[in-house]
Amino acid sequence: MSLAQEMQFALPPAETVHGRLFKAFCVTVFLSVLMFPLLRIVGLRAFSMASEAYSTGMHSAAFVTCPNETVAKDLARGIVEKKLAACVNILPKITSVYEWQGKIEEDNELLLMIKTRTTKIPALAEYVRSNHPYEVAEVISFPIDQGNPPYLKWIGDAVPE
Repeated sequence: MSLAQEMQFALPPAETVHGRLFKAFCVTVFLSVLMFPLLRIVGLRAFSMASEAYSTGMHSAAFVTCPNETVAKDLARGIVEKKLAACVNILPKITSVYEWQGKIEEDNELLLMIKTRTTKIPALAEYVRSNHPYEVAEVISFPIDQGNPPYLKWIGDAVPE
């Protein structure tokens, strides 16, 4: 077999090449139509996250332990009603192990996870101290470094300066 015959043998007929290109084009168009809604959602979320400005530490997450569900719900409702926080999550059934008055104690408690402006932490702590049954109520907070910008904006909108 000559080199020219081998080269002819290796190349597919022109109709097959055009047919394959047409099939590839149709598959690409079909997948693009199917993927458009997903790509649109991803793009909108990325734009939303990129376009919102947030300064690290403007908001904080605070934590308060409670002895029972009644105390937890009363505190949570009061905190939100007084606009000391945008949201309070009540996490059930935590176990706390701690030292109190020289003894190791273990209690079942609930945990409040509170999202607020950092500037509201002193007022939040005062509210908890005034309305909590514990002699020494736990109120600790951590600044929020990053998060979903629309959610962080919502916290700022819900909790006035």
